[in-house]
Amino acid sequence: MSKADKRFARGEYETAIELYKADVTRGKNAAMSNYRIGESYRLSNRAEQAESYYKAAIDGGVKAPDVVFYYGQALKANGKFDEAAAQFDSYLEKNAGRVLAPRAEMESRNAKMANTIVAMRSNNEVMALDQVNTPAAEFGSTLIPDTKELVFASGREGKKYLGNGENFNDLYAVKFDDADKMTGGTVRKLEPIFNTENKHEASATYTPDGKTMVFARSNDGTKKGLLSVDLWISYYKNGAWSEPVLANINDRTTDDFAPAFAPDGQTLYFTSSRRGGLGGNDLYKATLGPNGRFSPAENLGDQVNTPGNDNFPAVAPDNTLYFSSDGQPGLGKLDIFMVEKGKAVNVGSPINSAGDDFAPYFTSKDVGVFSSNRAGGKGSDDLYMFRKKPIKLVTFFVDGTLVERNDRTGETLPVSGETVTLNGRNGQKLQEVTTTANGKFTMKLDSAASTYSLVADRPGYFVARNSLSTIGRRPPQDQLPNDVNEIGVPVTLTLTKIVKNKAIVVDNIFYDYDKAEIRTDAAAELDKLVETLNDNPKITIELSSHTDARGKDAYNQSLSQKRAQSAVDYIISKGIDKSRITAKGYGETQPVIKNAKTEDEFQRNRRTEFKVTKIAE
Repeated sequence: MSKADKRFARGEYETAIELYKADVTRGKNAAMSNYRIGESYRLSNRAEQAESYYKAAIDGGVKAPDVVFYYGQALKANGKFDEAAAQFDSYLEKNAGRVLAPRAEMESRNAKMANTIVAMRSNNEVMALDQVNTPAAEFGSTLIPDTKELVFASGREGKKYLGNGENFNDLYAVKFDDADKMTGGTVRKLEPIFNTENKHEASATYTPDGKTMVFARSNDGTKKGLLSVDLWISYYKNGAWSEPVLANINDRTTDDFAPAFAPDGQTLYFTSSRRGGLGGNDLYKATLGPNGRFSPAENLGDQVNTPGNDNFPAVAPDNTLYFSSDGQPGLGKLDIFMVEKGKAVNVGSPINSAGDDFAPYFTSKDVGVFSSNRAGGKGSDDLYMFRKKPIKLVTFFVDGTLVERNDRTGETLPVSGETVTLNGRNGQKLQEVTTTANGKFTMKLDSAASTYSLVADRPGYFVARNSLSTIGRRPPQDQLPNDVNEIGVPVTLTLTKIVKNKAIVVDNIFYDYDKAEIRTDAAAELDKLVETLNDNPKITIELSSHTDARGKDAYNQSLSQKRAQSAVDYIISKGIDKSRITAKGYGETQPVIKNAKTEDEFQRNRRTEFKVTKIAE
């Protein structure tokens, strides 16, 4: 083995990376060296930095059957979801029987859903805890119940860990001067019994009475090449913490970490990569008995766990389970999820990002802290406060105007003193108002999204009707300026006087060439005429069809009559009494534009009209 291979085998990835890069520069087994650089970054939780090295390894023809899968993961970590899905699909085509195939199928499916997840936003604000964060790692927080200090892991000082080039993590605490804003205060290191020079300590959790503490600690690496992690437990007795001992739920052959007590103080959730799980890391739970021993660990099952890594559980004050996963549809690496009605739901941005977002902890009902290595932080992992913002309310109202059209000039004038009725989706009357001197009217609408119709009925005029909908009109919470916001929905109603034998064009009634059948687009327009007849039950109309002057007169006359009759038959089929409507084809005898020459002029002559022939008393 080369020096680089030996460091890689011992899990000293940071040193191995530099040695492999030197090999690539010298042209020494470049494809495999690039692959091992990519693996070193991946195995030290820096998959986003592995992308170019996996690509170089593939281009160099490296003999590593799973490199395409890991290349897809690196692309996903960098937010390149479409490219990642293509790599996972390519891997499946050639490696259907390999161990990673089920996970590749999952990764492909999740990558194809990622663009939908990107658009999700929660009603939270996020702020970095800059008085706590350093260029080193800070992650995994909890509160000490009696002192209300925030406990977290950090590698801000001490001996370097060769796995990722950062320092070993220890446990620290800070009591904020302003607990609500999480500002001020002095950071202290926890008691020496909880911290060691050459081991990682992280993810402390306390029972609500503050008498029991569980945390994660690695070994020092002397027993085997890679550091493994176990859960340790300590008890507060006689004014002091006892020397931590291994909890009885550890699997000594693998990693157990990220413990989190539920509010009941007995149920402990934690992460483990032990055998028998669904994939990488899985979530488990166990119950702490009065004798200080835990019941056998229970896997949380496939409603939560995936073939990927499911980590860092947390239980909110309302007992909702939260956790982090790279096996559920997300934004790149680890995302935070909540379990809602038995399903994992991505909490969306701004809590989740393209980086690792993990280890949520609730300091109160709607406030907490989580960890992230997102862009813009001070360094490795940083702590961020999240706070659910109050829901801003929206009230919709009709911003309406009633006008009358002057057929002679085409102008419209406001109509005052007229009644306007608001109807619900099923036609039920909801409100009535009277228009003001300038024709304006307003009505409050339901806060829930809905569809309405507005009607004004003036004797001697066609009923003025218009639809209104608030569906899709509610702005996102971050675009609402006030706690209570009024949003007007503009609508205009137009009254048109009924004049006997005055032709009114029915727009957009088109027919296929040389045919009289009613097309779908024409049916939608004829439905409006059906509505007019229903709104105005005293009128009888003639519906007429006109052609342009091209073609023989007799043929045009026949075709126009057939088209008019088809339209009338359609209207009668919608429940209109046949005595109220007559079909009349005028062929080319009544052009709007005589001597038409252009296609637009021909089109204006090819029209459907109706006129009122009778108004009942």
